Amino acid sequence: MLNEIYSRRILELAADIPHLGRLAEADASATARSKLCGSVVTVDLKLDGDVVTAFAHEVKACALGQASSSIMGRNVLGSTAEELRALRDVARAMLKESGAPPTGKWADLQVLEPVREYKARHASVLLTFDAVVDALDQIEARRNGGA
Repeated sequence: MLNEIYSRRILELAADIPHLGRLAEADASATARSKLCGSVVTVDLKLDGDVVTAFAHEVKACALGQASSSIMGRNVLGSTAEELRALRDVARAMLKESGAPPTGKWADLQVLEPVREYKARHASVLLTFDAVVDALDQIEARRNGGA
């Protein structure tokens, strides 16, 4: 198992996570937790219209959660809310439904494809995506007059 899912590239990504910390004036913050392993990811987002202009995150997760957070941190700036929601769905399908990994700027997520065989690890990989979408939902709700 270790050799299959903890590849050299995953460990490199986990060791180099951009945008660590918190944003002082975020439009929204969200935390996602894995009940199984205890990993926690908190994200802060700032949007201009529908585009992410600032991002920070605190990552207290296993190497898999760190690697997916690293990929998020490398690519999130300039992404749209629609793109990030679709990305979460593609990442989830990649792990849970044998879907194809994302392409383009998100292609690094293919290194996490072997995790598909280890269902107990899915939640830690998906934390960053779930937290980002939660923050986007908060922003959208506020803009639409919700809570």
